[in-house]
Amino acid sequence: MRLTDRLSNAPRGGRPPEIVGGGGSLIGAAVRRRKDAIADSSRRLKVKVHNRLFETIDVSKLETLEPAMVSAKVTAAINDILNEDGRLLTDTDRSRLIEELKNELLGLGPLEPLLRDDEITDILVNGYNQVYVEKRGKLHATDIVFQDDQHLMMIIDRIVSRVGRRVDESSPMVDARLPDGSRINAIIPPLALDGPSLSIRRFGKHRFDIGALVEKDALTWDLVEFLLAVVRARLNVIVCGGTGSGKTTMLNCLSAFFPEDERIVTIEDSAELSLQQPHVVRLETRPPNLEGRGEVTQRDLVKNCLRMRPDRIVVGEVRGAEVFDMLQAMSTGHDGSIATIHSNSPRECLGRLEMMMLLSGMSIPQRAMRQQIASAVNIIVHVSRLSDGSRKVMRISEISGMEGEMIMMQDLFEFVRADTTPAGKINGAFQSTGIRSTYTQRLETAGYKTESKVIKMAAR
Repeated sequence: MRLTDRLSNAPRGGRPPEIVGGGGSLIGAAVRRRKDAIADSSRRLKVKVHNRLFETIDVSKLETLEPAMVSAKVTAAINDILNEDGRLLTDTDRSRLIEELKNELLGLGPLEPLLRDDEITDILVNGYNQVYVEKRGKLHATDIVFQDDQHLMMIIDRIVSRVGRRVDESSPMVDARLPDGSRINAIIPPLALDGPSLSIRRFGKHRFDIGALVEKDALTWDLVEFLLAVVRARLNVIVCGGTGSGKTTMLNCLSAFFPEDERIVTIEDSAELSLQQPHVVRLETRPPNLEGRGEVTQRDLVKNCLRMRPDRIVVGEVRGAEVFDMLQAMSTGHDGSIATIHSNSPRECLGRLEMMMLLSGMSIPQRAMRQQIASAVNIIVHVSRLSDGSRKVMRISEISGMEGEMIMMQDLFEFVRADTTPAGKINGAFQSTGIRSTYTQRLETAGYKTESKVIKMAAR
């Protein structure tokens, strides 16, 4: 698809005009007009060269070439067009123009520089003229803009078409995955009232290990020793937390404690996990095709994996009816399994599990559902993103059984806030509650000295 000439006349970033007034503001207005004129000239040149590229290069044949050859071929073609045009450009301007055109032709346009920044974890496009990114747990506005809604739609179409999906008025929402594993969600009018919206959740090339989390004060080595014993003792673990709290990262770190001689089956809605063990089978759901057929849900995959002789089952994120089959698996021989769930506290996690069991369509009394949860889940690890952008393990709780109609839960470790610095940083400490674990014998069999660790942390 070409960029048409009308793009050169699009609003420059959609920013509101500045009010000019006062004695010295006329100079500022003149400078701004000069900058706008230069930007307008650069935009027209970019559109002109972009259109000429389609006349000189067969884009469909580029897909058969190696990436390095494609880049060299496109760069040479752009240089030839610029030389024919006779436009005088500095080396810096020429290099920038070539890079922008290559991004438009081969990549994701203005988003390419953001995708190359490993510190960015989320890219949020609220419209053609508003792009935010998340770095170190904080959102920041960028100066990146698209030409208009059509330009943004062209990039969205390019993303979804690569994975065999489509987005249009009949199907205005789409989830997909980029080649690097990043998750994308796009929603367009009429559902998005202010124009197309695009969200990209990125996963860096360098995965965090448990040591990196300790360095970032997400937890302490004492908690690491406890969680290591939990995994080795084959207790079933739920990692809960809000969006962007680090659930998947924690799940990755806990899975590193799995023995290498066990068969692990992972089930995900969108593949994010990166297990290092040699015997791992990765399963991913499949959305319906263009005709609305062929969908494979997480529940289908959970049912199927029970026939695959797994030693451990890892469910990337429990969202619906698959919770019933997962809990049954946890309580009937597939112990040592791990899953994540969206919730803001361990107690709320239990309510979410109960609600999703109702959504599974099974007609079960409330007490029976709670007994199923209490028998299946042993440990709940609650992670959270705090107001200063840091992510921490807020609580490690355990389920100790049923008492009447209520699931009994007790906190073993917690993060206790102390104060907040003027800069907004939250200070605090990880402490033991001093409560003896119900699973003490299993933990000590796994090599964890319960009493000494609890006493040591409680004394801090």
